[in-house]
Order: sequence, then structure tokens, then C-alpha cells
Amino acid sequence: MNALRSLGIAAGLCGLWQLLVWLTDAPHFILPGPLRVLAALYGNIGLILQHAGVTLAEILLGLLLGVLLGLGSALTLIWFRRLRPWMLPILVISQSIPVFALAPVLMLWLGYGMASKVAMATLIIYFPVTAACYDGLRHTPAAWLELARTLGADKRTQLLQIRLPSALPALGSGLRVAASVAPIGAVVGEWVGSSTGLGYLMLHANARMQVDLMFAALLVLSLMAVSLYFLIDWLLRRLMPWQSETLFDDAREAE
Repeated sequence: MNALRSLGIAAGLCGLWQLLVWLTDAPHFILPGPLRVLAALYGNIGLILQHAGVTLAEILLGLLLGVLLGLGSALTLIWFRRLRPWMLPILVISQSIPVFALAPVLMLWLGYGMASKVAMATLIIYFPVTAACYDGLRHTPAAWLELARTLGADKRTQLLQIRLPSALPALGSGLRVAASVAPIGAVVGEWVGSSTGLGYLMLHANARMQVDLMFAALLVLSLMAVSLYFLIDWLLRRLMPWQSETLFDDAREAE
């Protein structure tokens, strides 16, 4: 049923896209129709998959590093109370600097290879994961902690057996947000300076007025982002069966 609904939504969006092309009578080098984009995708599938593999690797590495650093920062904030007045302002200030503005600096420091794109994706993922996990750890029910202290649980046991399980739903929300924004960091890094990846391919196609190829690369990037989101959502539902609220559940409740 979910697959049929997804196909219906995709078909509806393609229909609206084609209708917009017909109504505006836009030339194909401004707004190509969906069939033209699919033809470009089919004709350049090898080239697109080659660049998509690079972008996917950057996204996954950035996601892994961003989650690990975010989780480590949240645990540090909870474990070392005296560090909070120093770390929290730094975290807030770091978010006041647009990550996109850091892209040229990262290119200068890390070069035009994969490292700078992974660093961009890591930076854009780091704060949502840190904030979500820290909020989850901080809002552990006081009664649970009081009961644990009454039973003689030390600080480490409270963290591992009470705070972390209690924070898993919040961490799951942070991971879903991270999966949504991870492609942004990788693609922005490729736009600033790269010789491979979907972001580079889009710029390359745009410079040669191959707008249908540019849309095909964008379509593949969107499919990658959506697939990554639903894969993480599926994994989280398997790991936390008691926390079943997802987009699909909301959709079912609305029926």
C-alpha cells in the first residue's frame, strides 16, 4: 500500500511538472519535461552512476563522522557538568556561521578531494545530532534517576542503562534530520571545488546548457536523499519498536 501511494505521489508530481511545461511553453533548455529528463538519465546512466557513487560515499562518511562527533559531544555535556558553560556557547556561536561560507576555507585547508566534502557534510550534521541527543539525555525523567540512585546505581550505570535508552527517540529524530541535510553539505562542497560528484556534474551540465542532464543528476540526488532517509527511518523502527511514530503512521492515522 505504501509503495502504491509512493508511486501515485511520484506520478502526480511528474504530471504537474509536465503540465507546467505545457502551460508555460518553456523551451527545453530552460525547463525540460520529465520524459526528456528520463531519456537523459537513460542515455547517461553510466556517467551519472559514476558521479553518484562519489557523492554517496561523501554523504555516508559525513553522516558517520557527524553522528559520532555529535553523540560524543552530547555525552561530554552530560558527563562533565563544568564543561557545559564553556561548550554550549561555542556550539551556539558555531551555528551562527553559515556552513556554506566555510566551504572555500575547507577547500583551502583540505584540498579539492573528498576530505573537504566529507568535512562539509560532517559540519552540517553535527549540530542537529548534538542538540537532539543532548536534549534527550537532559530530559530523562527525574523519577527514573531518583529510583536508580536509591537502588545504588552509580553515574556510569545511570548513563548507560537509563539516560541513553531514554534519549534514543530524541537521537532518532536527530538522525532523521541528519539524513535529510547530509546531501546538502556534500553537494555544496562539490559546487565550490571538485572534479567529480553529482554537484560537479550539475555545474558541468549547466555550463554546457545540458539542462536535461542537470535535472537527471538532480533527480538521482533526490532519490539518494529520500532512500537514505527512509532507510534510517526503517532501521530506527526496527531498533526502537516501542517508538513507532513515523511519517507512515501519521499518514495512516489521517486516513
